[in-house]
Amino acid sequence: MRNILIIGAGRSATSLIRYLLDKSETEDLFITIGDLSIQSAQKHIADHPNARGILLDVFNDPQRREAVQQNDLVISMLPARFHIEVAKDCLEFGKHMVTASYVSDKMQLLDQKVKSKGLVFMNEIGLDPGIDHMSAMQIIDRIRDKGGKMLLFESFTGGLVAPESDDNLWNYKFTWNPRNVVVAGQGGAAEFIQEGTYKYIPYHRLFRRTEFLEVEGHGRFEAYANRNSLKYRKVYGLEDVLTLYRGTIRRIGFSKAWNMFVQLGMTDDSYTIPDSENMSYRDFVNLFLPYSPTDSVELKLRHNLKIDQDDLMWGKLLDLDIFNTEKKIGIKDATPAQGLQKILEDKWTLQPSDKDMIVMYHKFGYELNGKKYQIDSNMVIKGEDQTHTAMAKTVGLPVAIAALKILNEEITNPGVQVPITKEVYEPILKELEDHGVVFNESEVPYLGYNPHNVVG
Repeated sequence: MRNILIIGAGRSATSLIRYLLDKSETEDLFITIGDLSIQSAQKHIADHPNARGILLDVFNDPQRREAVQQNDLVISMLPARFHIEVAKDCLEFGKHMVTASYVSDKMQLLDQKVKSKGLVFMNEIGLDPGIDHMSAMQIIDRIRDKGGKMLLFESFTGGLVAPESDDNLWNYKFTWNPRNVVVAGQGGAAEFIQEGTYKYIPYHRLFRRTEFLEVEGHGRFEAYANRNSLKYRKVYGLEDVLTLYRGTIRRIGFSKAWNMFVQLGMTDDSYTIPDSENMSYRDFVNLFLPYSPTDSVELKLRHNLKIDQDDLMWGKLLDLDIFNTEKKIGIKDATPAQGLQKILEDKWTLQPSDKDMIVMYHKFGYELNGKKYQIDSNMVIKGEDQTHTAMAKTVGLPVAIAALKILNEEITNPGVQVPITKEVYEPILKELEDHGVVFNESEVPYLGYNPHNVVG
């Protein structure tokens, strides 16, 4: 029997675990799920004979090392910063490893040692990064194979709430780690290239420089720039491309509203607030406003943001119940970002019957035989409920499929890598289609970069 260790049993692991359990009989697998919470580790198993849940603290070196040593392949679903210790164990004990996270500098430094042992450390094999890499490279390679020259590549992904579960003025709910939403875009300017010109968007302008995009059958969306698109020139072999832009999809109007929090300073994660655990939501909002002996918090906020009482932006703020005097932040030494996250989780958490929706959209521009062409490709998928989400499906399934193909020696190229080769992306994308993860392609007139599609 072949043994797989999954470290981390959070919300993104549901489809991953279900896939491997379904395959365990025919593929001779035994699945061990390790988590800091034994209840979380065991809840997915339901007495399955080919699985067990264990208590696993990744900071407990002997416990972690023993778990890694007992398995043939390790899947780390931990936060990205914790992968490296698991990776070192896998290297020492000769175990393959799979993660959905970006390759860190520390992980990349292991590449030569991983190759020397003939191991596969597959990273960035979730949704974004992951399915975006594979679906993009499949079309880019096809264009190159017929002699085309890439001119433009734009890629956008968003985790959204499905229309039937969309019941707030923000048209949004958390489908992934809420913290990542609150601090998105921080830590440096967004960098990209458009029509051969390098562009930078500093954080304080990020949510006012959005692009519009149309997804057939699903309407219009907006997107703000991801932090660093330029690194994908080398990853995708697009060093000469004129336009390269990656962004995050939201419903129209979200970014303008979110910018209110950015301008107030509520997304700052660099300092802590004294006595934050006892602070009401209303007190929290008042922290970021000038003192006035007469004006209410509501009036000061409207004046500060220059919005009227009948403005949609004001309605969105009221929708979050941010002036509540009874609800507490309840977090000791919270940063502004943590306080804001607590307020948002009250309103944006998926309810048991809620469905989420993933939207991915690629645009490819290329030249062939003196003519310019454009391909649009999109994927839209809805979740089943609060637990079996589209996010969990699109993150977890590629991880699970890759893990099994590594064990079956269908993916053999050793080293620290991402899924951009045909050996990896072709079979995984083909199997994903069986699970409803399907891209729709259309040839459209080549438009290049369209500045009329930009706000700000």
